[in-house]
Parts: sequence; C-alpha cells; structure tokens
Amino acid sequence: MSTAPPPTHSPGPLRIAALAAAGCLLVAGCSALGGEDGSAVDAAGGPGHDRMKIVMVTHGGEGDAFWDRVRKGAEAAAAKDGVDLTYAGDADTADQADLVRDAVRDEVDGIAVTLAKPQAMKAPVAEAEAAGIPVVGLNSGIDAWRSTGLLEYFGQDESVAGRAVGEKLNALKAEHALCVIHERGNVALEARCAGVKKTFRGETEMLYVEGTDMKAVGAAVTARLRQDTAIDEVVMNGAAFALTAVESVDEAGSKAHVATFDLDDDLVAAVKRGDVQFAVDQQPYLQGYLAVDALWLYRTNGNVSGGGVAPVLTGPAFVTRTNADSVAKFAAGGTR
Repeated sequence: MSTAPPPTHSPGPLRIAALAAAGCLLVAGCSALGGEDGSAVDAAGGPGHDRMKIVMVTHGGEGDAFWDRVRKGAEAAAAKDGVDLTYAGDADTADQADLVRDAVRDEVDGIAVTLAKPQAMKAPVAEAEAAGIPVVGLNSGIDAWRSTGLLEYFGQDESVAGRAVGEKLNALKAEHALCVIHERGNVALEARCAGVKKTFRGETEMLYVEGTDMKAVGAAVTARLRQDTAIDEVVMNGAAFALTAVESVDEAGSKAHVATFDLDDDLVAAVKRGDVQFAVDQQPYLQGYLAVDALWLYRTNGNVSGGGVAPVLTGPAFVTRTNADSVAKFAAGGTR
C-alpha cells in the first residue's frame, strides 16, 4: 500500500444501522485543535470541514473485558483527534468482512481491523485499498498484515511472547505445560502456544476447548488435570479463562500453577494473591489508541509508523506478584 496519503474523503452518511446490528458504537471525538486566534479548528482539516470518519472492526465479542480496553483506547484517540469513530466487534469472520465492506461503501477515511483469520479479510481489505481508504491492523495477524495489504500494524508478536513464556517456565523449573487454546484456527493463540513449545525445555501439550462456553472450558481443563497429574503448569490465553483454570486446578486436586496471556482488574488481583503465577500484558488499550491515532496522522500528516515495513510492538510485558501493584490502579480504571 502506498505511503503517500490520499486526500481526505467527504464521506456520505455512515450506515450506522448496518453496523449497529453487529453491536457497533458510534463515538464522536470531542476535542479540537486550537487556532492562533483561539478559535476551534476541526482536526480533519479546519473550520467547516467534515469530521474524519474511522471504523474499527475487531473479532472481539461484546462484553469481553479485553476488547473493552481496546475500544477505550480507540475512543480516547478519537476524542483527542476530533474523529468520529465507529467500533464493531463480531466473532464471525464473514460478518467482519461485511462490516469492512460497509465501511468502504460509506467512503470512510480509515479502517482498523484485526486479522485473527487473515484469509477472510484479504478481499475486503483489497476493496478498501482500491477505494483509496487506508487500513491498519491491530492485535492479531502480525505475520500476515503486510501480505494482506495493511498500511501499519500495532500489537504483540505472539510468537515472541510465547517464547518468552517458555523461558519463564524454564526459570520456574516447570516440567509439563498444558497450553489451552480457546479458539481453533486463531493465528494469535496458535502462535503463542507454538512459541511456548519452541523454548520450553519440558513437555508442552495443546488442549483445544470451546471458548464460548466457559463451563465447558473449566470442565475440559479439570478433566485433563485429573487424567495427567504430571501437568504442573496451565497456560491460558485470556484473563477470564485463567480465573476459570484456577478453579479447575482446585477441582482436580492438582498441584499445577496457572499462568496466562492478557489481564484485567480481577486477574491482576489474582496475581497479587498468588492464584495466578504471572500474566503477559500486550496492552490492548494502547493497541486501540495507536490504530486510530495512526490513521489520523496518516490522513493529516502522511506519517506511517514503522515505515510500513515493521510492526509497532505493544508487548510482551510480564506482570508478576512483585510488580502487580504498579499495574493495579490502571487495571482498575479499565486501561490495562
């Protein structure tokens, strides 16, 4: 995708009805840049100009604390930049593709997407590119963002994060890790567990569960721990899943420890209590913020983070019992 910024569209009415059906939220940014005479100047280009319109489409479900943090970051950037932001989350890849196509038809100024299943997004991203609409990626698809045609990418290198967890388990003298994947085919989750297996010197076992049914997740982990008492580490791929795994360890009478990727307020508290050994923070708030801000910067100043050839990494960072207090206040505010 070209790095020269196309002119800002004068978009037609955004088809909110279509997006609202998929759980969208229209957020009107409230800040403006001040002119030399003290008057407000629209961030999209000056007095009287249409506000810039950006759509963010993710694979996150409604009410998921992780995706709430992504959205909060996106909303904060939209407010700062004076952008009208529409956020939509849908776990179905076909619906995600349709939402991107809706945004293209509405002639928005920029689109941010996640690439949990990159192949499904190739065609709609190509349609956006053909229409002169810049598309950036966040959170998922770090190995596919360039081939998919995205301008920039913001997120964690999940393979690097997984390898870091493997090394952490080595230092903790773990011997048998159960890495639980709650969405089969999700490239980010698969890369994490593959990374763990690559560096962990003990045995790494994958367990696939149905993440939309938390009771089923807990039952599957409990059953596996009862079957194999040698498992001494359970690695989960989300804060809520980790808290469920803590219950599974208790129910199974296992001596296994629980570690996880991602965190929220309750998870930080669990780390402080010692119920969860550690968490890997990829900073979802930052991912949402940077994706929206990057589109604004591209439209207004031609900036391309990473030069369009390298991703902007937001993680990994380990949260342990020793540093959890420093993160807790931000987690309580819904930004970590």
